[in-house]
Parts: sequence; C-alpha cells; structure tokens
Amino acid sequence: MYANLLALSGVAIGGIVAGAVALLIIILFIVYICLKNGLVRTVNRTEESWSTIDVYLKKRYDLIPNLVNTVKGYAAHEQDTLTKVIEARNTAALAATPEEKIAAEKALSSELKTLMNFTVERYPDLKANVNFLELSAQLKNIEGDLANARKYYNANVREYNNAIMVFPSSIVAGRMRLAKKPYFELDSEAERSAVKVEF
Repeated sequence: MYANLLALSGVAIGGIVAGAVALLIIILFIVYICLKNGLVRTVNRTEESWSTIDVYLKKRYDLIPNLVNTVKGYAAHEQDTLTKVIEARNTAALAATPEEKIAAEKALSSELKTLMNFTVERYPDLKANVNFLELSAQLKNIEGDLANARKYYNANVREYNNAIMVFPSSIVAGRMRLAKKPYFELDSEAERSAVKVEF
C-alpha cells in the first residue's frame, strides 16, 4: 500500500512538472510572438519614415531642374556650378539603398548651398525675377519638410536600433536577421547651417 501511494505521488509530481514545462513553453512562445510583432512594427515604421523622406527628395529633385533653368538665364557662362548640381541630383535620384541615398543627399545639399550662395552673390538682379523667388521659396519649404522628415526617420531608426540590440528582443532580431540601420546625418558643420538666400 505504501508503494502504491509512493507511485501515485511520483506520477502526480511528474504530471505537475510536465504541466509546468508545458506552461513555460507556452509563455515563451507568447513572449516570442509579442517581441517579433513589436520588431515588425518598428521595421515598418522605419521604412515608412524613409518613404516620407523619399517623397520630399522627389519633390526636391523635380524642383531643382526648374530652379537651375531659371538661374541658367542669368548664369549661362557659369555652367560648371549648374552641372555639378545636376550631377549631384541625378546621383541622388539613382541611389538604391538608404546608405547610398544618404551619401548622395549630402553631396546634393552641399552643391545646392553653393548654387544658392553663388547665384545671390554674383547675380543680385535675380531679386526681380518672380520665378526664381517662387522656386527658392519652394526649395526652402521642401528643405524644411526634409529636415522634419529626417528627424522623424532618425527617431524611428533609434527605436529600431534599440529594439534589435536590447535583450531579449535581440534574440528575436537575430533570428529575423535584422541589421542596424544608419542615421541620416550631415557630415560637415557647414552643411548643418541653412542655405543662406539673401536678396
């Protein structure tokens, strides 16, 4: 009788242990699913914020030829500056990855700053050109929108990078093969200042 009681308690303990292990596996599975869904949302938010930057870059790419053509009327013999802006725009437009686009955008911003400063300094009579003023104002607005979109993108990249590096979500991120994303930053202090347009 004592042996039967011992056998029954052993079975009960085995059942309790098996139930606890099964419960632990279920909890770990739920945690894994929650972490994966959170990472997917973070990835999607980061990609959406990059798409927002792309929209403003497209607007800027479309505006630049109009601005350059307006300036060409005043600066026909200064073809080199205009050619550099067009080349930088085309390079930025063709960039495939966010990393390539970030590098190309830095070059384009630098060339635009050179063009705007060059035009204002060399050709003060542009003050009277309404098209130039309108295009410059549009470019300034787009640059402001781009700055806000970059801030939004960088905030999302920060959240994404944190999510893939912090334990335990780093384990799930590793299984998803997620890699760290770059911030959209400017290289030089000169690029950090706004394009100066004075009339």
